[in-house]
Amino acid sequence: MSDSSSMSQAALRQARASQLRHEGNVLYRERKPQAALHKYNEAVSLAPNDYLLYSNRSQINSTLKACEDALRDAEMACRLQPYWLKGRLRKGQALANLGKIEEALREFLFCLALDIGNKTAKSEAQKVNVEHKKSFPAHEEQNVTSLRKSVQVTEIKRDCSEDENTHTSVPESTFLISEKCSLLKRKCCSEDMRSAEVPCKRTKKGTVDAKGSNAGHHISFEFVDPSDLDCSLCMRLFYEPVTTPCGHTFCLKCLERCLDHNPKCPLCKEGLSECLAMRKYCKTVLMEELIAKYLPEELTERRKVYEEEIAELSNLNKNVPIFVCTMAYPTVPCPLHIFEPCYRLMIRRCMETGTKQFGMCIGDPVKGFADYGCILEIRSVEFFADGRSVVDSIGKRRFKVIQHSQRDGYNTADIEYIEDQKVQGQEYAELLVLHDSVYEQAHTWFNSLKQALKSRILSHFGPMPAKDPDPQANPNGPAWCWWVLAVLPLENRAQLPFLAMKSLRDRLNGIRRVLMFMSRTRSR
Repeated sequence: MSDSSSMSQAALRQARASQLRHEGNVLYRERKPQAALHKYNEAVSLAPNDYLLYSNRSQINSTLKACEDALRDAEMACRLQPYWLKGRLRKGQALANLGKIEEALREFLFCLALDIGNKTAKSEAQKVNVEHKKSFPAHEEQNVTSLRKSVQVTEIKRDCSEDENTHTSVPESTFLISEKCSLLKRKCCSEDMRSAEVPCKRTKKGTVDAKGSNAGHHISFEFVDPSDLDCSLCMRLFYEPVTTPCGHTFCLKCLERCLDHNPKCPLCKEGLSECLAMRKYCKTVLMEELIAKYLPEELTERRKVYEEEIAELSNLNKNVPIFVCTMAYPTVPCPLHIFEPCYRLMIRRCMETGTKQFGMCIGDPVKGFADYGCILEIRSVEFFADGRSVVDSIGKRRFKVIQHSQRDGYNTADIEYIEDQKVQGQEYAELLVLHDSVYEQAHTWFNSLKQALKSRILSHFGPMPAKDPDPQANPNGPAWCWWVLAVLPLENRAQLPFLAMKSLRDRLNGIRRVLMFMSRTRSR
C-alpha cells in the first residue's frame, strides 16, 4: 500500500472520528450520556491519539459515575497534551470524585500554574481544600510559584475552537462537567460561604463567635476571591442576591430578566415556573451580610449604581417606556396581556420604581410609534407560571412625543404633557351648551345599540361616565368624551387627532359629527 493511500485512509478515519465526536456531543446535551459514550468509544477506536476524545469521554464517564474510567481517560488526555488546561481540570475532577483529595489538589494547582487567573481551577481547589480542612491559597502559594517555574507556558497550545462545546451557549457548555453543575461558581461559592466568618455571636462549640473565630474549623474570608461574590449574569457584585430552588445565586433583577426569556435556571436549566407564578424568591441573607461586612466600599458603589439606574427609570419626562399597541385615553380602563420579554421587563421596572406608569401609543410605519399617546397607570398585575401577566391599567394623562428612542428592547420617548386650553366668558357659555347637547346625543346613541353589543361594551369599559357640571374642571376634559371615543368603531388613525386636540370645543364638535354619521348609517 502506498504512503498516499495510507494518509488518505488516516484522514478518513480522523474525519469519521470528528463526526462521531459531534454526534456524541449532541446526545450528551440531550441528556443521553450512555448513547454518547458509544459514539465516543467508536471515535477513540478510529483516532486513538486524539486528546479531545479522551477528555470528553472522561466527562461522560463522570456523569455515568464511572469514576475509574473517567480518570483513565483524563490521564490519557494529559499524556497526549501535557500542558492543556482542560485536560488537567478533567483529571483533577476525576481524582476528587474518587476521594483522592491531595492528588486532585495538585492537579488544580498545576492548572493555576498554567493560568493563575482561572476561576474554575480556583473554585475547585477551594472546594477540595474545604473538604481537607486547609486554607487556600495562602497555604499553597509556594507550591503554585514553584509549579509555575517548572512549566513552559509558552509551549501551551490552546485549541479553543476544538473544545467540546464551543458551538453551544455558555450555560450549556458548563453541563459537560463531572456531576451536574459541580463547576458552577455560584453554587460552590454559596456552599463555601457557610463556613466563612459571619457577623454574629454564638458560644456553642464549633460555631462562630463575635470575632468570627470558629472552634471547629475556620476559613478566613480574606482568602476568598472577591470575584466569587460577583453575579454570573451581570458580572457585578451581588445586589439583592436570591438563591433558586436548584441552589444557584444571582442578583434578583438579573434572574428576573433571564426568566423573561426562559422559565429555567440560567445555569443548570432546571425549571423555575413555580417562582414565576408566585413571584417569591429566596433571599440569601448570609450573602448580604458577608458583602456588607467584608466589602462595604464595593457594596456602597454597587448601591449607588443601582439607585442611579432606578432614578433614571423613574423619570416620567425622559426615556419614558412606551408600549406600542392600541389607542388609550384618559380615565378609560385598558387591560393588557403581557407576553413579550421586552414588555415583561418594562412592566416590572414600572412596578419596581414605584411610578407604576408607562406610555401607550399606536404604531407608526415610519417612526415606530405615533407622536401622541396616553400615560397609563398600573392598578394591578396578575402573573402566570409561564411568565405571562395580565395588567389592569387606566389612562391618566395625554402627551406629545418629543424624541423617539429605545432601551433594552422596548421603545422609550422624551415627552411633554398636553392639556386642554380653558375659555372664559361668552365662549365658556357656548361651550356649556355644546357640551350638554353632545352628551345627550352620545347617551341616545349608546342606548340605541343592541343589548348584546351594549353588554360587551359595559363589561370592558364600564358604564358611561356622568356629565360633568364643569367640563373644564379636568385638564383632559370630561371623562365621558374619552369613554365615547373608546367605544366608537373608529380606526386608530381616526381616533389619534382627538387625543392631540387642546380645544374641548373642537373635540366635542368632532364627536358630534361622528355620532351624526353613525345615526345616518344606522337609519339606512
